[in-house]
This record gives sequence, structure tokens and C-alpha cells, in this order.
Amino acid sequence: MVILAGDVGGTSTRLAFFRVEEGALVALAESHYPSAQYQTLYQIVARFMGEHRFTAERACFGIAGPILDEAVQTPNLPWHIDGALLAHEVGLPRVLLINDLAANTYGIAALKDEDVVVLNAGTPDPTGTIAVVSAGTGLGESLAYWDGERHRPLPSEAGHADFAPRTDEEAQLLQYLKGEFGRVSYERIVSGPGLVNIYRFLRDRRYASEDPSVAAALSQGDPAPVITHAALTGSSALCAWTLEIFVAVYGAECGNAALRFLATGGVYLGGGIAPRILSKLQEPVFWDAFHTKGRLGSLLTTIPVKVILNDRTALLGAACAALV
Repeated sequence: MVILAGDVGGTSTRLAFFRVEEGALVALAESHYPSAQYQTLYQIVARFMGEHRFTAERACFGIAGPILDEAVQTPNLPWHIDGALLAHEVGLPRVLLINDLAANTYGIAALKDEDVVVLNAGTPDPTGTIAVVSAGTGLGESLAYWDGERHRPLPSEAGHADFAPRTDEEAQLLQYLKGEFGRVSYERIVSGPGLVNIYRFLRDRRYASEDPSVAAALSQGDPAPVITHAALTGSSALCAWTLEIFVAVYGAECGNAALRFLATGGVYLGGGIAPRILSKLQEPVFWDAFHTKGRLGSLLTTIPVKVILNDRTALLGAACAALV
């Protein structure tokens, strides 16, 4: 059986053909495409199918956005994706659309030890609920419950829940962002654009001076990697402070997810940002924010916390979902 699988994000779309051999997924072809350069997902799929002449029997796409009635309006792209229409366009009876975090969660079962880094070993429950919190272009969150045989994902849009500040500094950040956005979600802070929002807050409120070389680099392309690099290399105090706040809020929201879903099976940090800032996540600021939850702090110390390093997890998960 040949499966067409996709991981569709606001920044890039990754597509692959897989064949199932002896119960395992074997990649036949795989390509990346910059999402914003295309007007529809089908344009990308058509190009991929033209470049690789395989005939799929099933297809599944993990997409950043809420899937309602087998369709989605992507929040970070001007796309409306209809599963029935896409199925007709690719010549299949059905195309399965799932939330990208659900795809990521399906893919966890295929991960090996070298695909993750443990931030907290905890006391894992193999049949306990799993939570996934992924920061990238946006902030995605998902959970998976044990159905007696496997973990089955349940999508959510928890990344768009209201941001709750824990410190005076974070309260000022909230007020700053309210002036621009009106309502402030966690995604406005824990994401690539969120890094930039924190940076602007600290700069505009004059918490630290802006380095001219960093300012010049920010104007040249994607600013989030510039801020991250300057923070990790210690070349900018403003960027270092930005990343400190980002990691603290990320840790707090991961702890929130652990509580909301009682994630005794573990909390997994997905997305593209976590692997790039791994050294910072291993510092006390993340863990302190994660488990400082008052009366339930001791419970949080038992929750395993891991960073997903394998950037193909959602792609593998979409292929796995097509088989369920």
C-alpha cells in the first residue's frame, strides 16, 4: 500500500509517499515546499505528484488549524482546504485531514530514544494521557488518550487560549500586546512571531538597548532566528532577555497542559523552535515555570517532559493516521 502524507504548516509544507512493508513505513519520496509561495495546498500536492510518479491508495494531511466538517481555514495562510474537494483533485475516494498536532501526536509512537531529549524523567505511565505543545510559526497543543491498544489524539486549539501572566514583567507584556492586538493568546508569545513581540516590548519599554547590528539583521529576513542566535551566543542582552521570557512562558504553558490533560504519559515539546533552543530549555527557567503550580507542584515533578528532535514526526504521524 502506498500512502500520500503531508505536514502542512504556515512556513513550509512537507509531503511524502510511503509504502507499508512488514508493518513499517518506508519513505519512497519526500519534498519540502515554502507554503506562502502557493495559493492552494493542491498546487503543492500536484507539483509533488508530478515530480514523483507514485499512485497513492490513501492520503492524510496534518494541517495547522482547526479541522471542522473535513475542512479547515488555515490561520497562518490564506487557504481554505476542503477534504472532499482535495480528494477529487488528487483522484482518491477520500483524503483525511487532521490537525497538525494530532499528526505530531500520532508520530510519537514511531519515535526512537535518539529522537527525543529528556528534560524531566518523571514517572511515566505508558497508558497515561500524552500532551504535545509545539511552538513554531504558531503554537499548537494536542492530547492523546489510551484506548486500550494505542494512544489516540484529540486535537485542540489551546494555543489560542488567553495568556495569563505570572509576574509583573509578564503583566506589562500583556498590557503592551493588548494595545496592539486587543486580545492576547499564548500564541502571541510562544511562537516565532511571539519572540519578536517580546523583543519589541523590551525594546520599546527600554528594558535594554537595541544592538545596531541586531536591528540591521532583523530587517533582512525572518527575525525570530536572529533573536535566538544573538541570545544563545550572548551577543545581545536584549535578545537574551527576550529568550528568557519566552522560555519561562513556554514552560508555564507546558505545565498548564500537563494539568489540563493530566498528562501522566508525558509532555512533549514539538515544533521547530524547541530543538534550536534546547540548551536554554535545559536551564532552570523552563523547569521552574513548568512545575511551580502551587498545591499541584509535586504532581508536576512526576510528569515526564521531552523535546522532540525528529522534524519528520508529524509527517510520519499523518501516514500512521491514514492506516488507522
